[in-house]
Formats: sequence, structure tokens, C-alpha cells
Amino acid sequence: MGILKRLSGGDHEYHRYIGKKWLALIALAALLFIAILIALSVGSSGISLSEILRVIFGGGEQASRTIIFNVRMPRIATGMGVGIALAMAGCVMQNVLRNPLASASTLGISQGASFGAALAIIYFGAGTQIANASTNAITFTNPYTVVIFAFLGGITTTVLILFLSRVTGVSPSVMILAGVAISAMFTGATTLMQYFSDDNMVAAVVYWTFGNLGRAGWQEIGLIYILSAAAFVYFILNRWNYNAMESGNNTAKSLGVNVNTLILVSMTVATLISATAIAFVGTISFIGLIAPHIVRRFVGSDYRFLIPGSALMGAVVMLAADIASRMIQAPAILPIGAITSFLGAPLFLYLIIKQGKRR
Repeated sequence: MGILKRLSGGDHEYHRYIGKKWLALIALAALLFIAILIALSVGSSGISLSEILRVIFGGGEQASRTIIFNVRMPRIATGMGVGIALAMAGCVMQNVLRNPLASASTLGISQGASFGAALAIIYFGAGTQIANASTNAITFTNPYTVVIFAFLGGITTTVLILFLSRVTGVSPSVMILAGVAISAMFTGATTLMQYFSDDNMVAAVVYWTFGNLGRAGWQEIGLIYILSAAAFVYFILNRWNYNAMESGNNTAKSLGVNVNTLILVSMTVATLISATAIAFVGTISFIGLIAPHIVRRFVGSDYRFLIPGSALMGAVVMLAADIASRMIQAPAILPIGAITSFLGAPLFLYLIIKQGKRR
């Protein structure tokens, strides 16, 4: 009888444990909904919350419908998709590399994408500067060339890191240092290309690296979401393997996890969605670092909840950064890449200090 009682009590404790994590995910979903409403209301054309709700449910004025569906909705959808992709990628990279500092920006994927974009703009004529009496605008004459080259640059970074790890047999922790070195190499190459280019080309490269959620159309947004959904399915199917990896590679192997394959495929999938997101919107730093660490405080390192939680938090952080970029100096829109860097850099320093104290 006593044994049954203890088993029943343990079952109750487990349900409470799971319930708290589900509650955290529901709270994140509610926070994301609030962020979407705020993002829809922010802009040079003041639209009230009641008017936004009317438009969402099929009513409202034509002018409001045009602004919301043609201008603000695509931007919000892009921000959410990019945030989801980068946050999920960061979450999984931190697990398989056994390093809390791993993300697309710290591994050099962002810098590789910037190099690829610069190559397309400068040597393949994909970007230029159009000047007239009223504006001095940057346009991309062949945006898909920029996207393809940026994507290839991001993928190349991970291929180099994985190749170095396979050939030299370095630990996953050292792979971060390899990422830093490769980042420096790509940054130096990008700087040299800009040095030998004319002012118009340099302006186009700098504009791309600022990060802009307004570049992607619905087709590009759809691609980001399709790839992110496929990656999410793969990550969730391996949730127990990631949980096993938390106890170390040897423990995971003893539990039947094919560690080498899991690391290789997970890194490839994470890089694919990161590079795709960055290729369409430009350099966005630290989202993959910030979001998983915030969510860990509420759901721990249980990847059944950490992966979807990171995706939701990534979307929330991206929308918060977008709202800030549009409000700080309205009606001007500040570069969102700069905003995410301001958000992420202090946390990055905090994690480095924390890791140093543990050692």
C-alpha cells in the first residue's frame, strides 16, 4: 500500500513538473500574440488597436487593410520566421556542440553569409546605389543572386568547421574557437573587397549587413517557414537524443544514440535554416544565443519543451527588436541588426564570465 502511495505521489509530481513547462509555453504564445498586436500598431500611420482587430476579422477601412496586409504583416511574418529559425538553430547547436555560446553569429555563419552577399554585390553586379533629387536609395538589381551567395557563404562556414573537427578530432568546445577564427577570416576578406570597390558598391554591402525585415516577399517568407517547419520536425523527433546528449557524449552513446551522425545532421539542418534566414534579411546577430538561454530559465534543459519554447522566444525577441527599431527614432527605421546586437552582446559577456567562474 505504501509503495502504491509513493508511486502515485511520484506520478503527481511528474504531472506538476510537466504542467509548469506547458504553462511556460502557453505564456510565451500569449506574449507572442501581444507582440504581434503591438508590432501591427507601430508605424508612421497611427492605427488603433480596435481598428487592427476589425481588419484582422475581415472589417476595417481600406487604407488600414492596405497598410496592415501589404506593409506590416509581411514584416512581422518575416521577423517571426527569422527569429524561429535562428533560435531553434542556436538551441540545437548549443546542445550538440556542448557549448552554451554556440549560435549562428558566434560560429561565423552570419559572417560567412555577409562575405557571400558582398561577393555577389561587388563582383556580380547584384547591388547598386540610385541617386536622384529626392532620394539616395540602395537597390539590389538581382536580389536572388545576393540570397544564393549569402546562403552559400553561411553553409561554407559550417562545412569548414565540421571538416576541421573531423580531420583534427577536436572537441565540440574547440569548434567555437574555429568558428571565431573563420569569422575573422571572412570579415577580413569582406573588408578587403570593400576597400578595393567604389563607394556605391560599398554602400550596398553596408546596407545589406544592417539587416532589414522589409526585404523578403511572401514567397521568401514561405520558404523560411517551410524549412523551419521541416527542421522543427527533425529536432522534435530527436528530442530524447538531445536530452541524452545533455549528460555527455559517452552517456548518450551508452543509451544507443549515434552521436557522430546526430551532431553532423543537426549542425547541417541548423545551418540550413540559419543561412536561409540570414540570406533573406541580412546580418541578424545573437538571436540564437539569447532565446534558448531565456527559455532555459523557465523550462530547464528538457528538449521536449526547450525547442518549441526557443522558437516562440526567438519570434518574440525579433518582434521586440523590430518594434524598438521603428519606435526609437520614428518615423525612421533603425537597422534591426544593430538592435539585436545591443540586446545580445551583454548576455554574451555574461555567459563568458559565468563559464569562467565555473572553471
